[in-house]
Formats: sequence, structure tokens, C-alpha cells
Amino acid sequence: MAFQPIVDLERGKIVSHEALVRGPAGESAAYILSKLTAENRYAFDQACRVKAIELAARLGLKTNLSINFMPSAVYDPASCVRKTIDAAARTGFPLDRLTFEIVEDDGVAEIEHLRQIIASYRHHGFKVALDDFGTGYSGMLRLMELRPDIVKVDRVFVQGCEHDTGRRTVISACLKLCQEFGVRVVLEGVETAAEARALWQMGARYMQGFYFARPAFEAIVADHEIGWLDGV
Repeated sequence: MAFQPIVDLERGKIVSHEALVRGPAGESAAYILSKLTAENRYAFDQACRVKAIELAARLGLKTNLSINFMPSAVYDPASCVRKTIDAAARTGFPLDRLTFEIVEDDGVAEIEHLRQIIASYRHHGFKVALDDFGTGYSGMLRLMELRPDIVKVDRVFVQGCEHDTGRRTVISACLKLCQEFGVRVVLEGVETAAEARALWQMGARYMQGFYFARPAFEAIVADHEIGWLDGV
């Protein structure tokens, strides 16, 4: 696993780290995910959850921990969460500091299945995030139907937003809509100071991306290592 921080610019602190899968020699997530099949997806999902929690605990992670999952890997929410709970209990990692990010890159999941997953996760104190918001299946309908705790706005809207009125309009509308729903917004893929400043001026508070910190392989990034914006 590699861990990439999610920052709160208002407080000047890291609030969470997202666990990103890597190979034993640091191979990319794309390389690892290319090996998935219908037969090994469930075992992979379970292994990633346990590995992320165990490693985060061993590294002394004090922030929240975000873990990606594919709904198709969860055949029964109550059964599939047992190893997660066992890993947290074994390592002493608090359940209420876990966030599970829904990644729908394998086709649109049935809404009732997603609702069952979210209900099960919230029962155990987990938070739920909708990843890649605004692209593919993760759009306004999903927000209305699922009411996640967090939405993560995709990089495609962030890239070059400082000089693109259209992107800023979409992001501003998303921030306002999610505020009405009581949903936290994280802007993903922030790579430059200009992007970060434009987002901050629009009212964005939570961000993630290379500008602040790159994913750290089997390591945790500290607050003092973050590339904060001057004057914020």
C-alpha cells in the first residue's frame, strides 16, 4: 500500500490518508488491477482492506483511513465486513476512522445493493465516500439516491480550473449542492498551486493531489511535509 493524504486547508491539517494498492516492488495500481478477474476480485478486496488497516496501524496512523472498494466484490455486506472488523479489532484501529470509497469501474451497481452496503457500513461506524464524482456512473443521481458522507470530485474538473470558467462553474455548483445535502466535498488530483488557490477561493476546503503530497509507499505523510498554500 501507498498512502496519500487528504488535507483540510481551513485547519492546515491532514484529515485522512487514502490507501492505494501497489505491488510488492512498488508496481502501480493499474498493473495490479489488470490482474483482477471475477474469480479473484472478492479475495483481492478482502486482502486490500486487511492490509491497509494492518499497515496503517503499524505505521501509527492518527488520521482517518480511506479504503477503496468495488461493489461487485461485496456479495453480502454483513459477511464481507467481518475481516475488516477483525483486522481493526486485532490492530486497535478505531472503526469510526474508516472511510470506504465506492469505485464503480466495473459497471453500474444496483442501487439497492449499494444501499445495503452503505447501511451495513454505517451500522459499524464507517463513513462512505463516492469516488470520481461527476464522471461515469458517479453523478447527481447517485448523490441523491445514496446520500454518501463524502464525494470526491474527479481530477477532470480540477485540471486547469484556474483559467477555465466552465470547470469553476461546475465545481461551484457541486460545492453548493453538497452543502445542501450535508455532504463533504474533496477535490481530487490537485497538482498546482494555481489550482489549489482557485479551488480555495471558490470555497473548497478539502483537497488531495500531487501539489500537497504524492502517495508514500508503505509510509505516512506528516503535516509538516505538506505543500501548503502561502497565505492560507
